[in-house]
Amino acid sequence: MSGVWMGRALRTVGALVAVAAVGATALAGARAEPAERPAVGVDAVEVPAPPVSAVCPGPPIMPEGTGQGAFDPAPVDPVPAVSVVALAGDGARVTGTLLSLDGGRLADLSQTAAATVPAVTGATLALADAAGAPVRLAAVASGLVTAGDLRGLLAATCPTPAADAWLVGGSTAVGSTADLVLVNPGTTTAEVTLAAWGANGPVEIPEATQLVGPHAQKVVHLGGAAPEQRSLVVRVATTGGQVAAWLQDGAVRGFTAAGAELVVPAAAPAARVVVPGVLVGDSTADSPDAPLLRLLAPGPDGARAHVTLLGADGPVELPGATAVDLPAGQVTDLPLGGLPAGAYTVVVDAAGPVVASVAFSRVGSPGDLDPTPRVERAWAAAAPPGAGLAAPVPGTRTTLVVGAAPDGEAATATGTATGTLRLLGADGAVLAEHRVSVDAGSTGSWALADLVPDPSRVTGVLVLPDDGSTALSWALVAEVPQADGVLASVLLPAAAPVGATTVAVAEDPTLGLG
Repeated sequence: MSGVWMGRALRTVGALVAVAAVGATALAGARAEPAERPAVGVDAVEVPAPPVSAVCPGPPIMPEGTGQGAFDPAPVDPVPAVSVVALAGDGARVTGTLLSLDGGRLADLSQTAAATVPAVTGATLALADAAGAPVRLAAVASGLVTAGDLRGLLAATCPTPAADAWLVGGSTAVGSTADLVLVNPGTTTAEVTLAAWGANGPVEIPEATQLVGPHAQKVVHLGGAAPEQRSLVVRVATTGGQVAAWLQDGAVRGFTAAGAELVVPAAAPAARVVVPGVLVGDSTADSPDAPLLRLLAPGPDGARAHVTLLGADGPVELPGATAVDLPAGQVTDLPLGGLPAGAYTVVVDAAGPVVASVAFSRVGSPGDLDPTPRVERAWAAAAPPGAGLAAPVPGTRTTLVVGAAPDGEAATATGTATGTLRLLGADGAVLAEHRVSVDAGSTGSWALADLVPDPSRVTGVLVLPDDGSTALSWALVAEVPQADGVLASVLLPAAAPVGATTVAVAEDPTLGLG
C-alpha cells in the first residue's frame, strides 16, 4: 500500500513542479519585451518544365481457352508498331527515346522529330525532354489483326502514367474477353487497387489489390475477376508510383469475329464530359451493332444526364437519348441507333460527376464458318478539350474529327470556334497549315488525304484553338479498308504539356543557413 501511495505522491509533486514552472515562465514572459524576429526573405524560383512520357501497348494479347470463335484464334500474325512524335516551341531542342520496359533503346528522337518502330515485342516507354521548355509528346501503338477471333485494328494513343485512371468500355459476357493491362515504368513497386462497375452496380473483384514490379507488366483477365458483365467500367488507382493502364476488348459471335479494340483512360468524372471522334455509318434503332453511349455516375447519389449529339449541321435529336437517369454505381448503355451516317461529338451534362465513352462499329461480310457478319468495333473515350498533338497510325486512312462544344447549353450555342491545324513531317517541320472553323454546336471532319498531297508523310497532327479556347474537342479516326470490311480505331490527342512554373521559396534567417 505504501508503495502505491509513494507513486501517487511523486506524480503529484511532479505535477506541481510542472505547474509552477509554467507559471514562472508565463510571468517572465509578461515582464520581458517581445524579441524582434528577423525578416523572412521570399524569392521567386522558376521550376522548368518537366520531361514527359507515355507508355505504349505491345502486340495484341491472343485469347486463350475461350471456347468461342475460330478454331485457330490467330490464323495470321498480328502486325504491331509504335509511332512517336515530339515537338517543342521556340526552337527548343528535343531529346527523346523509345525504350523497351527492360531499358533497351528502340529509337532516338532529336530536334523535333518522329519515329516509327515496327514489330515491337512488348510494352514500350516514350520519353522526351526539351531542356526545361514545354514539350509535346504523342505516341500511338497499333496492332493490326486481319483474321481470326481478334480481327481488328487495335490502336490507341499511348497513355501517360497516372495514379488514377478510368477505363470505360469492354465486356465479360459470353463470347467476350476483357484483358486489363497494367504497366509500371518506374523503379519501385506500385500497389494498384482495382474497382469495377457493371449494369447492376459495383462488381466485387476477388484480388482487387495488385502489385506491379518496377519496369514490369501485369495482365488481369477480367473474365475471371469480374465475370458475366455485359457492360464494364474499371477504375485503376495506384499508390507508391504511377502506372499506365488500358483494356483489350474482344468479342466473337459463334465462329465470327465481332470486334477488337484497346480501351484507354477516359476523362475523370466531371459534371460535363465530351466524347470526340465518333464517326458512324448508317444504323437502325434495333441494330445490335448500332453505336452506344456508355455512362456511369460513380458517386453515391447518381445523376440525371442530358446528352447532346453534335452533327455536321448542328445538334441532332435522337428519341430516347436526350435525358437519362443514371442510378448510382450502375453502368448504363444508351443506344444511339438511327443516327445518320457522319461525324459526331457527344456532350454529356449531368447533375453530378460522370464518366463516358462511345462505341461504334463497322459491319463487314459474313464469316467463313457461319453467315454472321464480321464486325469491327472502336471505342471513343471522353477527353479534355483544347489544344493537343496526335500521332496517326502509318498506313491507315485517317480522318480528323473536330467538334465545337462551348461552355453552356451545347444545343443552343452560337458563334464559331476557330483554330490552327498543323500537319507535321518526320523532322517536325510543318507540311501543311490550315485554318479550322466549326460552328458552335456542330462537328466538322476532314480526311488527311484532302489536307496534304501525301498523307503518308504526316507523323503528327496538331490543333491549336484560337485564344486558348476550350471549345474545340477533336480526335483522329484511323481506318484500314479490307475486302471483308473496314477496321477502325479512335486516337485521342495527347495531354497538353506542363510548362515552367514559379514557386515562392522563403529563407528563414533564424536557421543560420547560408
